[in-house]
Amino acid sequence: MTAPNTPEFSPLGKPAAYKAEYDPTLLFPIARQGKREEIGIHGTLPFFGVDIWNAYEVSWLNLRGKPQVAIATITAPADSPNIIESKSFKLYLNSFNQTKLADTEALLALLRTDLSLGFGATVQVILTTADMFSRQVIKEPQGLLLDRLDIEVTDYQPMPTLLKTDRHAVPVDETLVSHLLKSNCLVTGQPDWGSVQIHYIGTPIDQEGLLKYLISFRDHNEFHEQCVERIFMDIMQHCAPQKLSVYARYTRRGGLDINPWRCNFSGPPPSNLRQARQ
Repeated sequence: MTAPNTPEFSPLGKPAAYKAEYDPTLLFPIARQGKREEIGIHGTLPFFGVDIWNAYEVSWLNLRGKPQVAIATITAPADSPNIIESKSFKLYLNSFNQTKLADTEALLALLRTDLSLGFGATVQVILTTADMFSRQVIKEPQGLLLDRLDIEVTDYQPMPTLLKTDRHAVPVDETLVSHLLKSNCLVTGQPDWGSVQIHYIGTPIDQEGLLKYLISFRDHNEFHEQCVERIFMDIMQHCAPQKLSVYARYTRRGGLDINPWRCNFSGPPPSNLRQARQ
């Protein structure tokens, strides 16, 4: 397993030379545990899940020097010890640009090996080649839209005390959606835009409070995966649902989008369908 690093030493916010030939050392893993301890996660994880990465700028050369293109989907388990910093991920993928490979299987083998080493766990990699591009579907997440609510907002740092529920109400099974999630990169402060889908079974969450809470991430600096885990833990601690799933779809940066999903009940993983903003 590749040794993890700390965010301040990542390529983020620094000039970087783009290498056009294969270089797996460009990947920059960062341990998950440090940020998890901030939100009270110690020992056994209170959820399972995945981080779904979609890479839209994947290109390499065939053995005759002709460029090839594809979309790569990488699925990393939430219990992997590391995340990979996104700029380093982009630099790594760009290192294939002038690399000759026999076929897509050769590319897949390198991606699976290198990324599994970086995340510290086995990852799944799927390539969508150009002949399949026309089959790509755009679909918005299903659920009751929180953004319909006319609210006044004053908090722009995570405010979990906004999360409330009537513990005496009859439990419900609901899916709620908001497109107003925004946070900022932990290192550069650049904005990260996302949509979030929350599925829970339990006493009803106050919807206005939940929307205000999600908006309160607007000035918060944290990586995508960390934001989703913070949302999951805050809802569990303040609303105590019997079952909870949090799934965020972030818009892409540098040809990459990251879509973390955390859940504490059995069921199929979420769809990887693109949204309009992706």
